[in-house]
Amino acid sequence: MNLFADLPLLSLSVWLPILGGVLVLFSGDRNPEGARRLALVFAIATFVVTLPLWSLFDSSTAAMQFVERHPWIQPFNIYYYLGVDGISMPLILLTSFTTVLVVIAGWKVIQYRVAQYMAAFLIMEGFMIGTFAALDSILFYIFFEAMLIPMFLVIGIWGGPNRIYATLKFFLYTFIGSVLMLVSLIYMYNKGGSFAILDLHQLPLTLNEQVLIFLAMLVAFAVKVPMWPVHTWLPDAHVEAPTGGSVILAAIMLKIGGYGFLRFSLPIAPDASAALDWLILTMSLTAVVYIGFVALVQQDMKKLIAYSSIAHMGFVTLGFFIVFRIIDKGSLQGAALALEGGMVQMVSHGFISGAMFLSVGVLYDRMHSRQIADYGGVVNVMPKFAAFMVFFAMANAGLPGTSGFVGEFMVILASFQASFWIAFLAATTLVLGAAYTLWMVKRVVFGDIANDQVRALKDIDAREFLILALLAIAVLGLGLWPDPLVNVMHATIENLLQHISVSKI
Repeated sequence: MNLFADLPLLSLSVWLPILGGVLVLFSGDRNPEGARRLALVFAIATFVVTLPLWSLFDSSTAAMQFVERHPWIQPFNIYYYLGVDGISMPLILLTSFTTVLVVIAGWKVIQYRVAQYMAAFLIMEGFMIGTFAALDSILFYIFFEAMLIPMFLVIGIWGGPNRIYATLKFFLYTFIGSVLMLVSLIYMYNKGGSFAILDLHQLPLTLNEQVLIFLAMLVAFAVKVPMWPVHTWLPDAHVEAPTGGSVILAAIMLKIGGYGFLRFSLPIAPDASAALDWLILTMSLTAVVYIGFVALVQQDMKKLIAYSSIAHMGFVTLGFFIVFRIIDKGSLQGAALALEGGMVQMVSHGFISGAMFLSVGVLYDRMHSRQIADYGGVVNVMPKFAAFMVFFAMANAGLPGTSGFVGEFMVILASFQASFWIAFLAATTLVLGAAYTLWMVKRVVFGDIANDQVRALKDIDAREFLILALLAIAVLGLGLWPDPLVNVMHATIENLLQHISVSKI
């Protein structure tokens, strides 16, 4: 392990998949099988490189670890500055794990421009890991923007019939939001002389300055989550994206919005976050309740899961911003429970949403339809697949023993310390989540065989079984034993709470 400790692990995690993507791209489409294998080798190598981030991580400290800092653009005091703590490290592992599954999932399905497809996901992986690891705000911004390009291409080239509309909507929403964030970063640089994120945390700002910075960053991160009412790009993007695009979008990209709140909004503008918590709580509860009802009436499986993602991510933002009301009641322990619940929910949602989209992808590959009405009785011809899909549906509905229950339960439990009614509204997701998810499963999986197309379906092969089994183990493991994940983030969360509970004004 000392060998790993001496390596620049974060730089390797960022640049290895990008190098792999470039090599896969140059391998061309003359040898698609070679491109697939090369992509898988680099995806697995990146996952292996990220594992020591967990095994060598010191969970007793809130300090940044595996830090790399080199001068980059010196006239503006910009550094190539990387490091991780208990918030970012689990998300990097989630990214590298998910990318391996996406490469395997596209093995047989993608027959058109295979090298470009695989390269896009590897390059996107490097940019996403860079976003989580960056400790210089300009470096963060570059990675934050750069990952839009491969996703834009993935949806635009391998997507459905309305892919151009979906890609433009996705790109414009996310790009316009992040431009406002850049303006706020430049303002803070002019005030403090540094782009380092940890320096921005210490910057003395008036309440008016904090409010403007908070609102600028809210637009950037709310679009990414996405929060109601700036969520409308997500269902369109999911419906048009290929399965791998939907998995990365739901499992990783949405988490970058949540991560942004913890890394930027809360520590840089704590007083504004406290003053405007009512706004975020309203948006979050609207996502949980209203979007839950919207999911209930969807006829397209992907659209239903997309709306489900918006509702579940509402729990994340609820957990992050309910903390101020819990702190006002004098319970830092309850506030820590809320933040940790939001983080557990982010990781859990990465596993469950990825699994749900992969399950829909399995059916779509066989019947080329996502309409719930076209299915029925799938369990009769695909028993192995049906077992996985029902399990993931139960996890999506928050079944105790699965990861879907843990984060939501922690946030609801913490919310009770702030307000009974907020907790009550949040808890409706357990009813609505069960309603829309099990209603879909009942119509797709159970009952009599609906038609000859369903009768002709073949059960999952070894490749599909491996992907779904790995995700099932992850969902069950986190559901039954969340302690390792909570322990890793505990010191970082407590440090963040101490920082935001002291007014900067």
